[in-house]
Formats: sequence, C-alpha cells, structure tokens
Amino acid sequence: MADRIRSKKDYNRRYLKDIKSGDVWSVFKIIADFVQGFDELGDLGPSITIFGSARVDESHPYYQQAMKLSSMLGARGYNVITGGGPGLMEAANRGAYQHEDVESIGLNIELPFEQHPNQYVTKGRTFDYFFSRKVMLVKYSMAYVIFPGGFGTLDEMFEALTLIQTRKVTGVRLFVVGTDFYEPLMEFIRTKLLAEGMIDEGDVDLITLSDDLYYIVTEIERSLITQMSALEQQGLDDTKYYQSLSSYFNDRHSEGEGSI
Repeated sequence: MADRIRSKKDYNRRYLKDIKSGDVWSVFKIIADFVQGFDELGDLGPSITIFGSARVDESHPYYQQAMKLSSMLGARGYNVITGGGPGLMEAANRGAYQHEDVESIGLNIELPFEQHPNQYVTKGRTFDYFFSRKVMLVKYSMAYVIFPGGFGTLDEMFEALTLIQTRKVTGVRLFVVGTDFYEPLMEFIRTKLLAEGMIDEGDVDLITLSDDLYYIVTEIERSLITQMSALEQQGLDDTKYYQSLSSYFNDRHSEGEGSI
C-alpha cells in the first residue's frame, strides 16, 4: 500500500512538472510518441488488437479465454497487439508468445500503478500519452476484440466503435467477449441509445457479442477479404499494409486454408 501511495505521488510530481515545462516541450513528446509508434509498427502484417482488464489473474476464466483466443490467432499467423500490461493483456500476449512466427506486441502506458510490462511481449513500446497509444492500438489492426474490463477498456471499446461507425476505418470488425458481463451494456445500448435515437439500428450491429472463440476467428478471417477490397477501391493496393494482407491471404490460400 505504501509503495502504491509513493508511486502515485511520484507520478503526480511528474505530471505537475510536465504542465509547468510548457506546451512546446509537450508537443515534442507527443510527436515522439507518434513517430516511434509509426516507425516500429508500420511494417506489421495482419494483426489483431485485444483489449481487457489489467486486474484479472491467470486463474480467472476470462484470462484463460483471452490466452486461448490469442493462441488460436497466432497459430493462423496473426500478430496480437495489447496494451502490454498485466491481466487480460498478459493473457493475450501469452497466447501469441507460444508461436514463434508472429509478434506479441505490447503498447504500454506510464501509470502510477497497475501498468507494468508483461513478460510475454516480443515487440514493445511505452507511451507517455493515452491518445497516442490508442492510435497505435487501432491503426495497424484488422479487428478489435474486447474482453471484460473497467473504464480504460470501455474507453477503448467506444473509441473503436466510433471509428467504425464514422468509417474512419473500413472493414474492421469489433468483437466483444463476455456475454454475461456485457449483456447489461448491450441492453442499455438497445433500450436507451437506440430507442431515443442517439444511434441508428445499424450501429448496434457493429458490435458482435459472442463467447464462441472459433466463430470469432472465422469472422476475422472473413473480414480480411472485405478490408483488402476496400483498400483496392481506394487505390491503396500498392501500400505496404495491403501487400502484407495480400501476402498473408495468398499464403493461407496455398495451404488450403485461405478459402473462407
């Protein structure tokens, strides 16, 4: 407890110092967050981002589910991206870590407590700012999977939903695991947001709530074709990202697993 209080005080001092240092230096730090993130993640192949609580230990069923799903994705050649911390982030990195041919990516954030890099990350980066970290969590991912979590996970879930709803990303699917945990939230979305006209009926369909991990993996693979088509229509078929998707798809097809 004493260590946690001391850590919070140290973090608060750092925060106050950051404010007093002036906006110009903050801009440089923000730029550094983005430049290093783009540089380190820009050449990734097909990747999936998995979000979830930092406060779940390995004995919890959610931890086991996250590790299993991540291992299933890694076995199919997908890199896995997480926030790099403990709990369900660790579980997802741990599942991907079992497969040598993929990256287990952890994008950490400097916090006064909880957030320490887990040991199953093969490619990591620590960010100063939440907003730059969130950009990197979604920018190079072809699907988002949301496991149960707290304020941070919900923030990331609705950020991703907003990007999909406003078509800032195209063809990317969002899957939510934990039907018992999230059904009350889905009920709120249907009976409040939709009923009062805050969202359209089609917006509800942007969320795929399922505990069937095999179904989620299959749907992620189906969405690959949609995303490649969208990139082609936008004239982006000569980009490095498109080429990585195309190479992955062709390899899967030649193995007899790409016809989805």
